[in-house]
Amino acid sequence: MPKDTQTEPTVGTVAPKTIKLDLPPGGFRLEKGGVLPEIEVTYERCGNISPANDNVVFICHALTGDAHVAGLRPGEIEPSGWWEGMIGPGRGIDTDRYQVVCANILGGCKGTTGPCSINPATGKPYGSAFPKVTVGDIIEVHRLLLRQIGVTRLAAVMGGSFGGMQVLEWLIRYSGELDKALVIASAASLNSQALAFDIVGRHAIIGDPNWNAGDYYGSENHPTRGLSSARKLAHITYLSQQLMEAKFGREKRPEWLTADPDFRNAIDRNFGTFFQVESYLQYQAEKFIQRFDANSYLHITLAMDEYDIAERYKTLDAAFANVSSRVLIVSLSGDWLFMPEQSEDLVTALLRQKKRVSYCHLDAAAGHDAFLTHISDLKRVVAAFMPSDSKQQVDETNEVGTFRRWQLRHYQKVVDLIPPNSRVLDLGCGNGSLLNILKQLRGSSGNGVEIDIDQVISTLDSGSDVLREDIDDGLAMIPNNSFDVAILSETLQTIKRPRELLQQILRVAREAVITFPNFACLEVRRQLLFQGRMPKGKQIPFEWYNTPNIHLFTLKDFLALCRDDHIEVLDLICQGRGFTEKALLALGLKNLGASRVIVRIAKDV
Repeated sequence: MPKDTQTEPTVGTVAPKTIKLDLPPGGFRLEKGGVLPEIEVTYERCGNISPANDNVVFICHALTGDAHVAGLRPGEIEPSGWWEGMIGPGRGIDTDRYQVVCANILGGCKGTTGPCSINPATGKPYGSAFPKVTVGDIIEVHRLLLRQIGVTRLAAVMGGSFGGMQVLEWLIRYSGELDKALVIASAASLNSQALAFDIVGRHAIIGDPNWNAGDYYGSENHPTRGLSSARKLAHITYLSQQLMEAKFGREKRPEWLTADPDFRNAIDRNFGTFFQVESYLQYQAEKFIQRFDANSYLHITLAMDEYDIAERYKTLDAAFANVSSRVLIVSLSGDWLFMPEQSEDLVTALLRQKKRVSYCHLDAAAGHDAFLTHISDLKRVVAAFMPSDSKQQVDETNEVGTFRRWQLRHYQKVVDLIPPNSRVLDLGCGNGSLLNILKQLRGSSGNGVEIDIDQVISTLDSGSDVLREDIDDGLAMIPNNSFDVAILSETLQTIKRPRELLQQILRVAREAVITFPNFACLEVRRQLLFQGRMPKGKQIPFEWYNTPNIHLFTLKDFLALCRDDHIEVLDLICQGRGFTEKALLALGLKNLGASRVIVRIAKDV
């Protein structure tokens, strides 16, 4: 359990409940043709339900998870939830505001109907008779459960890894029933490398002599060796190479030096080693075979492997066409199982369909499992996306109070250039204040782009959508013509390749509003002429050695670049600070009088 959960309050004791679903006549028909005459679901709830039953967050667990997402099991003295750091009072999902529901998935082995459940037709475990299931089947069972316990609308559905795939399918099928969807370290389908690991893992199980085609429940010997190998293989994919190197390297177990020669010879004959990493994998496997069923592993991994949104719906765009929920997608830097590029593909498709989507790429060198084990930033991002009542009230006060008014004085000229009801992309959006002003005064929608994690969280917290991306790396994730107006405020001079960025901006938006300091204004020239030092003032508040400004250009330079690159200047606003600069502007000496320039541009067609 992460250290940051130890001193925080928990949700207390959470007892699992098992419910028999009310199925339609003929039973539950599965997508691949099978029928289940009965289905039981084991689930847990923590937090209080609102009088309107509208504050429920459903958590979709990952491949080998269960319903115990947070809290203490009956009789425990330490919390044991698999996402303990994320769920609870004041955490990512605040159980003082939301009620959390998590259920074991169909095909599992933790109380919900699966291969080890009793087949009512035979009175024995299903075993080989258990039908194949899909992600869609899993979602439909979750939905039946919720309706049976009186929940018809969700504040959010959230999950990581295979749980994220369930969220995606829920979003596609029933977006009208979800306010928000949170997809963490997941993808629309597995890549070929991830498929390969799962395939080899399943082969290890079915190759175990004790598997007996799935009918091993009446035997004393279960296919534990095959399941152990499958778990070891899968666990390798959950960790990054950097983490494994830092944690194990090529270190050997201490007993390597003191082991009895006969014991060392026995290890050698079995082609074993004394490497710490082998001992770790063996430990993980031994824990796993005590709590999981081989048949469930086969069914669930197959459902995950076969899940492919683009194949089923032809394209991601078609799949997301009817999405109405607000979506948050999170990727992890060290994740090579569900790679960040796959998350970006989801974001691009949602943007192309002009849906409300935020994206946060988090630095998490630990690998795929970091969404469970290294969650300090993830917890903050989730909390911002799913604010508590008290926090939301503060945000609303800021949006309509004095905060917005003093910000408006700075942004007024920019706001005036934005057409009503425009879809806006604010590049380098900071804390999202301009987005909120435009939403309030111009009815705008759209996204911010920001690289600083604290600013990203502030933007999410204010209710705006944001993409965590480095503008210097380009805007490749953003599709062509997905915004009406792009705004780049006081940032162009800090960009490594401003010329290329301007082209990218006019690729993703019909027009753009750019503001920048003019390094040819009178005050700058005066400081250079009389002091012989780089200028510093209100518009350029940095010393030469810590300035983010790496391109010191003038109004004339910018206009020349626009001519060269066939960019049309639609509006040009020059602002001077003092009486002298304003007088120079009145005389038409814009390059000398303007300390700040606001320009609206478009492609010259």
